[in-house]
Amino acid sequence: MNLLPSNYLSIYKSEVQKRLNPISDTSVVSPEDIIQLPLPVQKYLNYVGAVGKPKVKNFRLVFSGSMKREKNSNWMNISSRQYNFFNEPARLFYIRSKVFGIPFDGLHVYAGTTATMQIRVASLFRIVDAKGDKMNQGETVTLFNDMCLMAPATLISMNIQWESIDELTVRAKFTNKHITISALLSFNEKGELTNFTSDDRYYSLDGKTYLSYPWSTPVRDYREINGRKVPAYGEAVWLLPEGAYCYARFDLKEIEYNCREYKEK
Repeated sequence: MNLLPSNYLSIYKSEVQKRLNPISDTSVVSPEDIIQLPLPVQKYLNYVGAVGKPKVKNFRLVFSGSMKREKNSNWMNISSRQYNFFNEPARLFYIRSKVFGIPFDGLHVYAGTTATMQIRVASLFRIVDAKGDKMNQGETVTLFNDMCLMAPATLISMNIQWESIDELTVRAKFTNKHITISALLSFNEKGELTNFTSDDRYYSLDGKTYLSYPWSTPVRDYREINGRKVPAYGEAVWLLPEGAYCYARFDLKEIEYNCREYKEK
């Protein structure tokens, strides 16, 4: 897909709208659906209220927060909006911010198993144009991260293989078509998922050079929205050889499941 640097938001809206199909399956997540999962994951799904609620086909998400491009860069405030779809996996993520007062926006598109990321400054200059096999694998990790943190009802998927590590830790392998990624999920005694760590995502500043470092997303401050608990605050962290580098902080503003129509922020 060739994303022109003047229409990211319209492309985002179009990509969302064409996936908002009528939802005919109104079945709920049952105790039988989760019985094959490791005990920490069962406890998590019960804690967040997924059991007895409708299975999740999609969700809409709005974040505010801050990001930095490099370890020694200044934080910049960001706002983002996002839709995820799970029958035919897709993740559509649109972000806005400013650099030295100059606006920029960016669009991630993950559809099928193909991912792209493009960022423009002042509606004119494209500064990031990332794609390729490593990008596809990395965004498969991001999709699974969203499933674990924001849509845990989807963890009943047969595309996930589970391995119990101990009472509070499990390893998961998630497969989307020909791509399989792995992640370590850490829980606390309450049943909350507190961290997600994967070695299958890649660190890149320019979308051309990719380095392999562990990536983690510690979360906290669970709160209930429409009968489901979700973490209200999260971070994205690269575990570099010289130490942890937090490059993004997110505050949850809105989340809605099984959407039937497009909504602006």
